[in-house]
Amino acid sequence: MGSDIFGAAMLDYLNKTYTEDIVTLSTISEEDTIPVPYLFRDYAAMPLLEQKALDLSKGKVLDIGCGAGSHSLYLQGKSIDVTALDASKGAIEACKQRGVDKTIHSTILEYNAATYDTLLLLMNGIGIVGSLNNLAEYLLHLKSLLKPNGQLLLDSSDIIYMFDEDEDGGYWIPPGKDYYGEVDFTMQYKGQKSDSFPWLYLDYNTLQRAAILNGFNCELIVEGEHYDYLAKLTLITQ
Repeated sequence: MGSDIFGAAMLDYLNKTYTEDIVTLSTISEEDTIPVPYLFRDYAAMPLLEQKALDLSKGKVLDIGCGAGSHSLYLQGKSIDVTALDASKGAIEACKQRGVDKTIHSTILEYNAATYDTLLLLMNGIGIVGSLNNLAEYLLHLKSLLKPNGQLLLDSSDIIYMFDEDEDGGYWIPPGKDYYGEVDFTMQYKGQKSDSFPWLYLDYNTLQRAAILNGFNCELIVEGEHYDYLAKLTLITQ
């Protein structure tokens, strides 16, 4: 299984050997689970933010961190030219088994083969950045993958609500992190445990500032019910 927890779980589900869910452990919350069947949901079962992002998708689309390919399959069914990209070998195999026509097994920073009208980073896909210090590098790379009139659609969450509030209205943030949205995760599945990996949750104002500094316009499209939001980034033109 190695560290490809998601890939192993998705392939088990497709091969009808699914018996348990993915367990997550993080530096900000107690043990939680990711139900494997949820990774295979259809459009009707997706949150509003994801539905809106898919509705806005147009032209040639790159689905970054595609997982089991649920977003790609929906767009493909709408005759949209979509490519599913994931660093998980198992995820890409799951996409192929489900009928996704175009797939790429790669990290996003290592991929530069084409440009797109729409880049999708859903299910807090921007989390792959890991830390706030890496955000500029990722935004500049994503910028290079966009056509002149292209768009980057991403959702994330402001997790400040998870921290204790002080009497003066501030928040107590654990030491060791430059930004409160930086979280370390490990995952467990069928007795195997992944290495710890960093994940980033971005509040909208921080995203907007970083976007502008790196040549993007940033628009808040819709807010979810639990501190989450969907944003659209487009290239600033002179």
